Amino acid sequence: MSALDAVRARQSWSKVDDIAPTRDELLPFVAAAGRVADHSSLRPWRLIELRGADREVLGAAIAKAQGDSSPSSKPLRAPLLIAVVASYQKSEKVPRWEQEAVASGVAHTLSLLLDEAGWGVIWRTGHYTRAKPVAKAHGLGKNEELLGWLYVGGKPEGKKPGRRKTVDARKLITRMPKAGAKKAKKE
Repeated sequence: MSALDAVRARQSWSKVDDIAPTRDELLPFVAAAGRVADHSSLRPWRLIELRGADREVLGAAIAKAQGDSSPSSKPLRAPLLIAVVASYQKSEKVPRWEQEAVASGVAHTLSLLLDEAGWGVIWRTGHYTRAKPVAKAHGLGKNEELLGWLYVGGKPEGKKPGRRKTVDARKLITRMPKAGAKKAKKE
């Protein structure tokens, strides 16, 4: 399958089975995803595996962040969660937003690779990704932010992924306006 075919076929899987890639199976995908464009090669990201009881710890942290009395069951929706962390590096050349873009690129590339390998993946976020109890549960440093989690598991037989609308590229790519021209309107 070509990269174009893999990207076109990618779908989010909100429901997955209780199987997941092992750490050894995951490592080559992480190494490949780490090849995203990265100005000054700062590697301003890291990933955290959450398996088994780790997911319950996250559920308790989410509950604390939301002021709930019982743990959130959301982290139990997949056997493997991969926390995506922007780990900002000091740089005169590379602004913070660009470093976050690198971390996001790693997460998206990893999701594509896992999907193409046959795993069900969905990237989940939420307002609690920036909550102190959730950051503490992940052991984040002061120069780090949690961007979300890739929920990973087996693709259930007979189930279909979530639906995606077709992208009309003609509406999303424009030309540079000529000097003095008014801004083009979206159709």
